[in-house]
Amino acid sequence: METEEIQKMIENNLPGSKAVVTGDGRHFEALVISTLFEGMSSLARQRQVYGSLGNNIQNGNIHALSIKAKTPSELEEEKK
Repeated sequence: METEEIQKMIENNLPGSKAVVTGDGRHFEALVISTLFEGMSSLARQRQVYGSLGNNIQNGNIHALSIKAKTPSELEEEKK
């Protein structure tokens, strides 16, 4: 899979989200920013992102995915 495909899947399935995806075709990293993550644990956020990718992890299209899931306010705090 291409990074752009993964980015589109995440953004299309998590309304209002912004995803930045990098990787080498098998191993990927995703930074996902969304207000949907407000009040969610890290695990719940990751489940949301994995869920947005359908069966692509189970069927091997995406071999490995590292996720950083942040709210917009958390991302702003990190920039300070």
